[in-house]
Amino acid sequence: MKKLIRGLLDFQRHTLPSYRATFARLAKGQTPDCLFISCSDSRVVPNLLVSTDPGDLFTVRNVGNLVPPARPAGQPSADRGEAAAIEFSLGFLPIEDVVVCGHSSCGAMKAILAGGAVDGAPNLEQWLAHGTPSIKKLRENTSKVGEGLQDADRLSQLNVLEQLEHLKTYPIVRDRLAAGTLRLHGWWFDIGAAQVHAYRDDLGRFVPIDEAEGDRLLTSLTNEQPTLRAVQ
Repeated sequence: MKKLIRGLLDFQRHTLPSYRATFARLAKGQTPDCLFISCSDSRVVPNLLVSTDPGDLFTVRNVGNLVPPARPAGQPSADRGEAAAIEFSLGFLPIEDVVVCGHSSCGAMKAILAGGAVDGAPNLEQWLAHGTPSIKKLRENTSKVGEGLQDADRLSQLNVLEQLEHLKTYPIVRDRLAAGTLRLHGWWFDIGAAQVHAYRDDLGRFVPIDEAEGDRLLTSLTNEQPTLRAVQ
């Protein structure tokens, strides 16, 4: 707590003056254009990774960056927190992109790889069951995703792709994809190298977002601009 309090005081003294106008504007409402779903791991800091300001990202964080799939009628199969965030952000905010971001050395992936049993943590154990489809893909060993990585890191990359599929089970996601007003992205953060990777469907694997890949992605996004829609 001492570090938090000192950090807060430092923010008030040195950072806040340059952000006063930003917070005054944000007090009237928020207009993020990206829903960012990432792990709760303390080493993963979305706003730091992508150099965003307050109001730029609508962020959902949980253990393992998991998205419980929805049942056919649209109700979530587990905790409603993620489902509520999906419905709110995609239905009432100007969200055009959704990023699911996993990371290296993920404790959740290691636990799933070890069988998913977590002594003394029944809620965590039940939550990690949403990663079961990912470990099935790892064992099938038919994908180029994560080749050359340790099993836990390879599982983490496969898990990102599985959670994107879970997102598509939500009616609001399917409807917006069909209407061309939404894009889905799979990212993976290599903590040791401080390098973010993006999934390339055309290559069937994750690639580092370096200068060349960043330029390619920016060009692609410009050419595939989502159809503008009215926010409710």
